[in-house]
Amino acid sequence: MTATIRLTTAQALISFLKNQYVERDGVETPFFAGILGIFGHGNVAGIGQALQENPDFKYIMVRNEQSAVHIASGYAKMKNRLQTFACTSSIGPGATNMVTGAALATINRLPVLLLPGDIFARRNVAPVLQQLESPNTQDISVNDCFKPVSRYWDRISRPDQLITALPEVMRVLTSPADTGAVTLSMPQDVQAEAFDYPIELFRKRVWHIARPLADRDLLAKAIEWIKSSKRPLIVAGGGVLFSDACLALDLFTRQTGIPVGETQAGKGALPYDHPQCLGAIGATGTLAANRVARGADLVIGIGTRYSDFTTASKTAFQNPDVKFININLFEMDAFKHSGLGLVADARATLEELVQLVRDCQVNDAYAAEIATLKQQWEAETDRLYHLDHQPLPGQSEVIGAIWETIGERDVIMSAAGSQPGDLHKLWRARTPNSYHMEYGYSCMGYEIPASLGVKMADPSREVYVWVGDGTYLMNPTEILTAVQEGIKVTIIVVDNSGFGSIGGLSASLGSEGFGTRFRRRDPQTGQLNGAQLQVDFAANAASLGAEVFTPGSIADFKQVLRKTKELDHTSVIVIKTDREVRVPGYESWWDVAVAQVSKMPSVQKAREEYEKHRKNEKFFL
Repeated sequence: MTATIRLTTAQALISFLKNQYVERDGVETPFFAGILGIFGHGNVAGIGQALQENPDFKYIMVRNEQSAVHIASGYAKMKNRLQTFACTSSIGPGATNMVTGAALATINRLPVLLLPGDIFARRNVAPVLQQLESPNTQDISVNDCFKPVSRYWDRISRPDQLITALPEVMRVLTSPADTGAVTLSMPQDVQAEAFDYPIELFRKRVWHIARPLADRDLLAKAIEWIKSSKRPLIVAGGGVLFSDACLALDLFTRQTGIPVGETQAGKGALPYDHPQCLGAIGATGTLAANRVARGADLVIGIGTRYSDFTTASKTAFQNPDVKFININLFEMDAFKHSGLGLVADARATLEELVQLVRDCQVNDAYAAEIATLKQQWEAETDRLYHLDHQPLPGQSEVIGAIWETIGERDVIMSAAGSQPGDLHKLWRARTPNSYHMEYGYSCMGYEIPASLGVKMADPSREVYVWVGDGTYLMNPTEILTAVQEGIKVTIIVVDNSGFGSIGGLSASLGSEGFGTRFRRRDPQTGQLNGAQLQVDFAANAASLGAEVFTPGSIADFKQVLRKTKELDHTSVIVIKTDREVRVPGYESWWDVAVAQVSKMPSVQKAREEYEKHRKNEKFFL
């Protein structure tokens, strides 16, 4: 007879999560660092009660359920997906607040477990508070919104369903190819119901993270392509970091001389001063990487999904004979651009290639071109770091000041606005995981909560969050969580009086920055072009418990950065910049549609330019 233990569904859930481990390369780690969330009537008597009985499974109170998922995503990313948090909420608005976070996790392939409360499974008291009713079915709730943004979704309508659901949850969460948000909808009555669970369900289980090798025939063909190419280029994506393949990439590129362009997720795979590192590639790329990409005859994509920013909306690779080799565990990405798909682990494949192409090196002319372009780009970066623009600095000067002041292992973070693009071009990453960019979803409001996850994932590193004023206003409240938990992060708020990034994009499309400045409504024009709004970001941050600084110059800013490094608590630095001083584009483009018909001459002109650029978009067949 199977030994059992009588537990509520919620108690069984927490007991299971506590005993899940992952192992890769012989290193074993508990998979869940704890649970984040807010309690309401949909989870307080179920999961909340279970957590009271399991004080060794850490619970962190957040201020917004979306933020909880961002914290978990930041943590999982920093841990290279080998550890994460679960997130719990009540039913209704608490649950749907997590949908944005779920989409972010799934798009970025980050494992996060979501445990939203749900309506009563037994239905007799329906409609309960916050229940969505449908005239067509009783088997629906707002939690069904999670289905398209989850890699796995299930509803636990009976306590015994947990027994078969939980192994599937872990299968997906620990899969390097299929991971993302996993949602278990937890009806509030079922959470509190008891069942005799088999004790075996709660034994320690270790999930092995494998390193699959590439198909032998396809690998042989890839070697032929590499050896015959004249202008090869590597595109390093986030999969290089997730696979812990940075050292293997370093060896392979030094041996062959093949240059590397970095995606947002892959930046830091090589240090910026590596001879083969050309920096960012694509719509926010460097002049060096983009020029090499244009003429490349072979592109080796490693752990990249080839987003439109990486490919400059399919205009980056203009060689008519270009071919693609794609090393990726996710089959869909491996076969993009009609590529030779090596569905395999990045590190394992690179280690094989190091042995198999020992006699392969780029020719002297190509090597000299790479070195010259790299040297020219470093000089351009230095120029932008030290513009000395008056009276307010440009954003590139802020980047330079941060880089020149913080440590080489310290982490710079951002996600939305003009900061990610400028950082992608200009940040000189020195160590892996020191550049943390959420650009799969580019979600405003990710930065501050995710920084808590990043800091918890590696407390030995200082974490610097860089946000625009518009992003800050969307989601500053987890500053209070940082204070409550004693988590130290340094938040840098750029005050440029509005949505500077989208304002610049609007202007480039002929729309003159419409609706992107923080201004009052003018009673004469009826438009938002009146007096400028004065927002006291310093007072807001101070009210949440942060120590606040407002430097007036780049020199003062550097001094404040040095001071915050010595602090043991969260601080916020507010610095004003000139929104019109922008970092140039470097022979690249991003497809944002311009109105085909307009009375505005500026839009008409922008449309003409748009149509010229669109002619460079390619199909790779």
